[in-house]
Amino acid sequence: MCDTVNFDGEDLSHKALADRLPPDEPHVFRDCDLTEADLWGASLAGARFESCVLEQTDFRKADLDGAVFTGGGGMRTRFNDADLIDVTFTDVDLSSAQFGGALLTDASFTGCRMIGASLTASRGTGFKIARSNLTLANLGGCSLRGEVVEGVRFDDADLSGCDFTEATFSDCRFIGTRLLNTKFAKADLRGADLGEPDDAKLRAFAGAVINQTQANAILAARGITVL
Repeated sequence: MCDTVNFDGEDLSHKALADRLPPDEPHVFRDCDLTEADLWGASLAGARFESCVLEQTDFRKADLDGAVFTGGGGMRTRFNDADLIDVTFTDVDLSSAQFGGALLTDASFTGCRMIGASLTASRGTGFKIARSNLTLANLGGCSLRGEVVEGVRFDDADLSGCDFTEATFSDCRFIGTRLLNTKFAKADLRGADLGEPDDAKLRAFAGAVINQTQANAILAARGITVL
């Protein structure tokens, strides 16, 4: 049985760490400073990151399958081309994080701050997201098909080309959101704030389910009163 490799409260900032991590062993990082740490290509499957500083940490091409991130975080963390299957992020600051080319199958984001994060060009069959702030984020081309999305702010985010077919949105906001060629067929939007109902947004919402109040607001914006 492999021993767990623990890093507790260590300053690992600006260090190249990939060669220091024994492969095929579980790793736990608690309260560590990983600012600009180089973990490019590291073997970190099943690793745990608890309340760590991740300012500009480089996880590009790392194997993070099944890893767990709780608390902590930082600006511009790089996950480009990393394997992130079954990864869980809970209460992590992922502002301006980069996920381009990452494999995100069954990854989950809960209670995360993801302002300006870029998930466009990520790979996989989809991921889950809840109670998170994606203001100004770029999810271009991502799929949340059939997912239940609760408490997510998509204000001024770019959701162009995303597939939300049959997804259910509860307590979500789409204010100023870019929805070019976005699919909402059979999506349930009754629990969402749709923002300003402009023509481009209405084309994207074609086939979705909305409530009477939302329908009245759409018609009122076009000078039509429903009695």
